[in-house]
Amino acid sequence: MNLRFIGADLYSSIRQWLRSIGTVFWTLLFPVLLIMIFGAIFSGAGDVNYDVVVQDLDNSTFSEKFIQILENISVLRLDTDITDDENISDYMRDKDISAALVIPNGFETQLQQAFINQNITVNLQFYFDPSDQSTTPIIRNIVASTLNEFNMNVTNGRRIIGVEEKSTLGEDYGFIDFFVPGIIGFTIMTSCIYGSIERNTKYRKDGILRKLLTMPISRADWIISKMLFMLFLSFISASVILLVGILVWGLNIKINIIFFMIIIATSFLFSGMGMIISRFVKDEETADMAGGAITFPMMFLAVTFFPLDQMPAFLQNFAQILPLYYVNEALRNAMIYSNIEKSLNFSAFVLVFAAIFFFLGVILTKWKEE
Repeated sequence: MNLRFIGADLYSSIRQWLRSIGTVFWTLLFPVLLIMIFGAIFSGAGDVNYDVVVQDLDNSTFSEKFIQILENISVLRLDTDITDDENISDYMRDKDISAALVIPNGFETQLQQAFINQNITVNLQFYFDPSDQSTTPIIRNIVASTLNEFNMNVTNGRRIIGVEEKSTLGEDYGFIDFFVPGIIGFTIMTSCIYGSIERNTKYRKDGILRKLLTMPISRADWIISKMLFMLFLSFISASVILLVGILVWGLNIKINIIFFMIIIATSFLFSGMGMIISRFVKDEETADMAGGAITFPMMFLAVTFFPLDQMPAFLQNFAQILPLYYVNEALRNAMIYSNIEKSLNFSAFVLVFAAIFFFLGVILTKWKEE
């Protein structure tokens, strides 16, 4: 073993790393972002509260007693403001709540009859949002434990009260259906940002950008051509995700004109963002780290994997300024919820972001070396 060579090569590599301020900066920034993001998300895990809507259609002594038991559970925040004639699924979507309990009319009467006739049972209705796979199982277990205790106290252990589960979107949807729109948005973001940064950095290093000065084209023309190429790749990525999802997992999603509009705007948005970032990345070594520092926070904070209500309030506010948040919400409302109004509202933000980053890309792109 040549220790002299190993030591000299290590010293040379460290010096080369220290010479690149950008490389040092992005190398240190990435782990800082990692611990800050996950620390902020999970540091308050012990203080998490779960919102549950309770619609009491019976308004009886027994139903009130059961609600009081739920109110004594510290981790639950009950919303009992819903009226008897209101649609529970619509109410949950408007309030952005993932779980609800409906106490049916005749709840007390059926309980009283159950003491006489052991064949009589009564079911509460548990409504849940199938897209939220983090809080729904927890709330489901809490409700089940509460019902077991209630059955034990009221009937000495005989199971009279049960639960009938109902998805807010029907039985045809699974978690994978809600996961795919976020994966499409995330995939387009990473491919466009990394692709634009890597390509522009390489062109600058190889002197291609300087040669464009002699060509009869404008910066806008060149940027549009590159963005159209990234759009081509974006449609390929989205098509592959959907095709594999349908063939392997049996996705149940909707493809409409809004979906295509969102894909186009998203591709232009993140291609423009990549163009801007590449303006400040001088070498290929720092390109990947710069791209990671931009995409990493959005990947975890823009409701791709984690529900917004599971984050601290300040992170929820921060998430709503991230472009990927609006992309994911626009895609989910278009492909899953079929909520055209909300999808168009979120799409409008995506279009605004796309226009801003395109014009900034045109302004900041330089073909001359400074």
